[in-house]
Amino acid sequence: MDNLISYRLASANEKLRSAKLLLAAGQYKDSVGRSYYAIFSAIRAVLATRQIDFSKHAGVIAYFQKEFIKTGIFDKKYSKYLQQAFQIRNSSDYDDFFIVSRQDAEEQYKSAAELVAVIEEYMKESKQ
Repeated sequence: MDNLISYRLASANEKLRSAKLLLAAGQYKDSVGRSYYAIFSAIRAVLATRQIDFSKHAGVIAYFQKEFIKTGIFDKKYSKYLQQAFQIRNSSDYDDFFIVSRQDAEEQYKSAAELVAVIEEYMKESKQ
């Protein structure tokens, strides 16, 4: 199980680095997508500690919200980060003519970086 958790955290960090590169290159739509997937991968690492996974993003998000946000393991503000990232990623991928501003992409990157770091810290503390 530790291999899966490590893999998912490494994947989250790789996606975060990609989001930063895309942001710097002015590819804002793709940057918000990578920021979302960084969060999503990190959350799936947390779920792997309980040997839980879902075939749909909504299932992963709902379980994380119920078991880790509402219980106070993670601050409630991360619920907002997650919902915003999911919504903007869906809109940028599927809505015609959806525009992502630099400010939107920067905000998503910052939120993703913070949440991934918090999850990594949680994972370190839970191993002790």
